[in-house]
Amino acid sequence: MSSSGADSSAAPDYGPLAESYDRLRPTDANWHELVDVLVEEGDLAGRRILDVGCGTGRLAAALAGRGARVWGVDPSAEMLAVARRNAGRAVGLKEGRAEALPFRDGWFERIVMRLVVHLIDRPRAFAEFARVLAPRGRAVITSFDPEHFSRFWLNAFFPSVEALDRQRMPAPETVEDELRAAGFGRTSVRRVLQRDRLSRPFALERVRGRYISTLRLIPEREYREGLERLEAELPETVDIENHWAIVVGELP
Repeated sequence: MSSSGADSSAAPDYGPLAESYDRLRPTDANWHELVDVLVEEGDLAGRRILDVGCGTGRLAAALAGRGARVWGVDPSAEMLAVARRNAGRAVGLKEGRAEALPFRDGWFERIVMRLVVHLIDRPRAFAEFARVLAPRGRAVITSFDPEHFSRFWLNAFFPSVEALDRQRMPAPETVEDELRAAGFGRTSVRRVLQRDRLSRPFALERVRGRYISTLRLIPEREYREGLERLEAELPETVDIENHWAIVVGELP
């Protein structure tokens, strides 16, 4: 796998996940808190925004609810079908890839991308970001901080997950370097720690639905054995931590 982008042959197909995606990732208090941080760090309120890898459209709809004019783009037709239900007419939606955005030069003031940066060819995508953003435009990229991987609650049950996620997901400093190489003159990183508690039934439902793409990339035997252990050993509640890194790049 290239250090500067995702190996498309290892990227999971998100189409089959579309209908269950939102159920396994509810918009809870932590989700809304993170949206607040993105709006603050990216100065997103009221802006003309492109949500790259918009998935089921929940972030795009939330930003539109704050007065932004939002377009979403995603390569999955199935995800976009759900996004149309979630966002209605509040958000424009197009099928397309981050590496070849179907928009004209300088059209947007802001780009947002949440948990997508590990799935794209970053040099090509970041060059596209610089193309479709206006001067002083900002890209706001959210992913997990490396601290997240060592503390992930599923590590004990699925031994391959930590190493695979560290390989797939770039460190925020790497994202900064790549944004600067694409022409973004100023970058910054903000880290956010969130804690949560999952019930045993919901935690098991998530894993059975392979709610993170990494669970679709590990060996099938490892997945089955880990799930069997979870079903036998998981307590009634599970305390988890999410360590986020929000990288902002601004064009000159």
